[in-house]
Amino acid sequence: MPAYTKPSTKDIPQFALYGEQTRAENAESVHTELIETRSRVYDWHIDRHTHAGSFQVLFLFGGEVRATVNDALWECSGPVVITIHPTVVHGFDFSPEAHGYVLTVDQNVVFSATENRADLFSSLFVEPLAIDLSAQPEMRARIETLLQQLVTEASWPEYGHTMMLEWLARAALLLLVRVHAERRIADQSGSADFQLFSRFRNEVEQHFKEQWQVGQYAELLRVTPTRLNRLCLKLSGKSAFDITQDRLMLEACRKLTYVPASVASIAYELGFQDPAYFSRLFKKRMGVTPKEFRRT
Repeated sequence: MPAYTKPSTKDIPQFALYGEQTRAENAESVHTELIETRSRVYDWHIDRHTHAGSFQVLFLFGGEVRATVNDALWECSGPVVITIHPTVVHGFDFSPEAHGYVLTVDQNVVFSATENRADLFSSLFVEPLAIDLSAQPEMRARIETLLQQLVTEASWPEYGHTMMLEWLARAALLLLVRVHAERRIADQSGSADFQLFSRFRNEVEQHFKEQWQVGQYAELLRVTPTRLNRLCLKLSGKSAFDITQDRLMLEACRKLTYVPASVASIAYELGFQDPAYFSRLFKKRMGVTPKEFRRT
């Protein structure tokens, strides 16, 4: 990669998109392009600049990048995501095999999505981040699918085009928020604890209809029930038992909403031998009976 020489502050330009001084009147509030689309034109070198009024997220799924972020120099290999606030001075030097996407989102799209949750996306942009996706292939695949849909939507506008772009962009950002939140929890609690908690949640997803007891999960995970319970309280604020019951009730609510079957049939499907007991448990945890829930 070429050597890095820091320019003076007065030389740093502002772009709508890199190389474009002004934004077209009919420009979209969300812009997505392949990394190579613009970088190849500039011999894989994107000089230091800012984007007034726009947040930018670099999704590098392969290859390498040397990123200058304010006064820092980051050397990253994909898969990694770099987040950039509108005021952050940044530039990139990509390796020729680099591939991925650059998502540029107007600040109004970000802010209008958070009128009732002002902190929804703030964790991504309070400071520049480099978020490693190598340990989360499933989340990477979901994010990449959304970015592919953004490119497709942009290439062939149809009814509701602008709304679709904004929804897809927010969905991609929200998945990224989840990744970052999980990483912070793992850093605070220790990776071993977080991995164990994640394994427990995965096993609950597999066995909640069998109504496993906490002891069964603990045995499968080779820990004591006490340790598993303390871990769940530490990371989620809920006991292991409550996590299993919450998942069971979530499924009950889904079936009562979408499946035109009797309450008894749903109870049997969820592993209850006595539909009356299911109804009592449902009311205890949800505050209403299954029939009342279905009516509302």
